[in-house]
Amino acid sequence: MPSGLLALLDDVAALVKVSAASLDDVPTQVAKTTGKVSGIVIDDTAVTPKYVVGLDPSRELSIIWQIAKKSLFNKILLLTPAALVLGYFAPFAITPILMLGGAYLCFEGYEKVHSMFVPHAEETHGTGEVKVITPEELEKERVTSAVRTDLILSSEIVAITYSTVSDQPLVTQIAVMLAVAVFITAAVYGFVGLIVKADDFGMHLAKKKNASTQQLGRNIVKFMPTFLSILGYVGTAAMLWVGAEIVIHGIPFLHHLVEAMEHALADIPVLAWLAKVVACAIFGIILGFVIEKIVVLVKGMLKRSN
Repeated sequence: MPSGLLALLDDVAALVKVSAASLDDVPTQVAKTTGKVSGIVIDDTAVTPKYVVGLDPSRELSIIWQIAKKSLFNKILLLTPAALVLGYFAPFAITPILMLGGAYLCFEGYEKVHSMFVPHAEETHGTGEVKVITPEELEKERVTSAVRTDLILSSEIVAITYSTVSDQPLVTQIAVMLAVAVFITAAVYGFVGLIVKADDFGMHLAKKKNASTQQLGRNIVKFMPTFLSILGYVGTAAMLWVGAEIVIHGIPFLHHLVEAMEHALADIPVLAWLAKVVACAIFGIILGFVIEKIVVLVKGMLKRSN
């Protein structure tokens, strides 16, 4: 009996050592995964500030906190378990799901690019009834809309994270996915909080007695609209790049073409990266255009059938 107990303790010790070794690799895996989802993170950061525009400035941080909490809840309690279960029972479904998400990002990116050059005409009907809502209802609508967009982007982040660690032990998979969820949520919404309050900080500095401090504050206030505009362009580019890269990765022929291009420019890493980004962005615009036409066609068919 003692020998049996010792053998059991040895097995437990061995299991602990394996788990510890797996956990030691977590920071490396987190860093690797964070790099892969950087484009989606940029897009998430660029998109979120618009949801607090026009609302009471005193409510901005509260709204961002609400969105961040729901984003973290979705990543940890919904998307991560779903990815683990799907990866265990139907791993073949991961790539198609990633590709669908990537195609959606291309569609959204194309819509943004299209709206830059062909703004949607505002429909004005004098007889239309204007819906009046309270500030609380508007805030709730904004939070719901932001969480819905974040859910799509978070799904991509979780799926990419899982695909990165799918060959790792279960302990490592769970640890990395939870760490990435917490780190990215904190980084995105922490930075968004700084962005939306930057103009308030600038106004605060502009009221100081020191002339240099006042000028700095005024410069911050003047620069923020430009910064948000630039961030929007960067987010759109990142959306097209990341979405297209995900789709291309799931199509062997296109994936090999991109790899061949990178290999041909391997002596100039920066040029190789830039060529890949541009190629993916162009493919993303084309794919988004095709999807948009399909969506319009389907909507037209449904409208005629009704």
